[in-house]
Amino acid sequence: MATKPGERRLHILQTLAEMLETPKGEKITTAALAARLQCSEAALYRHFASKAQMFEGLIEFIEASLFGVINQITSEEGEGLKQVELIIGLLLRFAQKNRGMTRVLIGDALVNENDRLQARINGLLDKIEAAFKQALRIAATQENLKPDADFGALANLLRCYAVGRWEQYARSGFSREPLAQWPQQWPMLYFACLSQSGAPGA
Repeated sequence: MATKPGERRLHILQTLAEMLETPKGEKITTAALAARLQCSEAALYRHFASKAQMFEGLIEFIEASLFGVINQITSEEGEGLKQVELIIGLLLRFAQKNRGMTRVLIGDALVNENDRLQARINGLLDKIEAAFKQALRIAATQENLKPDADFGALANLLRCYAVGRWEQYARSGFSREPLAQWPQQWPMLYFACLSQSGAPGA
């Protein structure tokens, strides 16, 4: 039975993601990808116009996966700071389960690739930061943060924490898992947020 075009595209992307899991991070060529798939390079180009388009497919998958859950969190969880906690937990879990895609998120897999790919990742990270900022604004309306708190600085801090954990995971050859110290570190981040509030002892 013939493989449907959509299924073949997905298989190509899954194989690319698997190849990106190599800790040494060698540059992936279409020849190597075709060899892994046991097909010709011409067969790859029937589904994707270029290697850059394959990476775009991965980025689209990452964005859909993350924001599908982020939108669910923001619609179902009313407490702003709880939204922040759940979003960070999502980002760490996604990386831990998807090693190859973590290398895409930190840009390591995009070195020497088309510049527009890094621009797509930058835009994705900006959207994550905006989600943090919105959750912090909700926290302020709930009087958990001061109305004049620096939401932008806090949102950027949270973004940098997640990206830093991704980076450490990839650079360690995937040995230092993003979730390893999360239970201990969330209270520290929570206190950093509370330090922007007028709560007693903050």
